[in-house]
Amino acid sequence: MRENQLLAHIHARSADLVAAFGEVVVGPGDDCAVVRAGTGSLLLLTVDQLVEGRHFAADAAAAEIAHKAIARSISDIAAMGGTPAWALATGLLPRHYERADELFDAMSAAARQMGAPLVGGDIATWDGALALTCTVGGAPHPARGPVLRAGARPGDDLWVTGRIGGSLRSGRHLRFVPRTTIGAWLCDALGPALHAMIDISDGVGVDSARLAAASGIRAVIDLPRIPLHDGVVDPLAAIGEGEDYELLFAVAPGSALPPQAPDGTPLTRIGRCAEGSGCIALDSGGHEHDCAHRGWEHA
Repeated sequence: MRENQLLAHIHARSADLVAAFGEVVVGPGDDCAVVRAGTGSLLLLTVDQLVEGRHFAADAAAAEIAHKAIARSISDIAAMGGTPAWALATGLLPRHYERADELFDAMSAAARQMGAPLVGGDIATWDGALALTCTVGGAPHPARGPVLRAGARPGDDLWVTGRIGGSLRSGRHLRFVPRTTIGAWLCDALGPALHAMIDISDGVGVDSARLAAASGIRAVIDLPRIPLHDGVVDPLAAIGEGEDYELLFAVAPGSALPPQAPDGTPLTRIGRCAEGSGCIALDSGGHEHDCAHRGWEHA
């Protein structure tokens, strides 16, 4: 079973959670779950895993592995416009693993640096490869509230932060900075005009399709507008590579955004939302490319 098929199965099986459990506000199917804490305030919850040979090479530096393990989950918080608060981590270590102290010291340092200190976890050993899991809790934007994948409307503009492509080849996938500051700034700057958002972990193509499916719209990407990293020349290939960890967001048409965020990160309008479903990309010749499955598969 492919990842998208399995996710669809999970979402279908969980469709009654919000109605059946009063503390569940948003269940599976978004970057984070949203639950109501005992005080009535909203809590963002997300979890990601990192597996040797799938998400990083065996010879990757411990500091890079640790950074990515934490940053992947923090990126989900950023996609909701939220602020991380704490983290839990588990490690499934190869038997006789010699870098355990170094790895977990680096994870603790990375988590603190990103505003989500490690408050607990679990460790086990086995005869397989290294695998790490990180759960992060956070708070939604105090004024805008959680930004969901659902909410984009026909006529909205589609934007991305940063640049796209070449993350695996360059090693950026081990060093990326989650866009929490920009996500919160977008909430400040746009308020309710920020209709939907998702982090680009699996690729602009497939993640645009996920936002489109959640919102009930069709995502139309203009390939010549894709902001590419240096050395990346094919935008159609770039939107399917994944591991960019930028933000893709839909805003009301005509919303004013500068060409850069306050920290200097580029902001680029790459397309629009239309009536229909799925995701297509238009090349410079006006040819359509189906992007619904153009991205990284974890399963």
